[in-house]
Amino acid sequence: MAYPFSDFKYSDGLVVVGISFCTAIICEAISWVLIYRTNSYNNLRSSIDKASKKLETMKTDSNKIYIKKSKTKKIDRVETSLKESSRDLSLFKFKSGGVVAMVLFVVFGLLNSLFEGKVVAKLPFTPFGLVMKMSHRGLQGTDPTDCSMAFLYFLCSISIRTNLQKFLGFAPPRGAGAGLFPMPDPKTS
Repeated sequence: MAYPFSDFKYSDGLVVVGISFCTAIICEAISWVLIYRTNSYNNLRSSIDKASKKLETMKTDSNKIYIKKSKTKKIDRVETSLKESSRDLSLFKFKSGGVVAMVLFVVFGLLNSLFEGKVVAKLPFTPFGLVMKMSHRGLQGTDPTDCSMAFLYFLCSISIRTNLQKFLGFAPPRGAGAGLFPMPDPKTS
């Protein structure tokens, strides 16, 4: 298959990065249609922002003065509200995850058939154990710095999509760190 930069040594790597960038844009467009433009998402996001700011000010105030029992109960209520809102937001985003996953699987399958057994990049280091198995997946030869399409696509998908979400303002709110499976509260254990 001839590409515009086919004379370039690692044009296949550039093609994989470009396709990964286009896939990230498509996935974010799907997420915008299904999630980010809806009123319920915006309401959940604003409630998480408000609760995290309120919790932050309550904790800084409680550090300055003697903590009353009623103050700790208020903090616990706000924390509980924040955890519930974060969980709801994660569930809300989980609904479009299936569509995005299907797009990613189709693109990965297409790329896998196009670049099967081809070295698409050279790593500037010699990877260790598990990383070398991932980076050298499906390649012939013994050069550990050879990089397969799967590894390059995986790295690009993670980094490009995360940075694109931040750039577009779709990154999760500050206080929404809990996700679907929050860490247990050390106060109750």
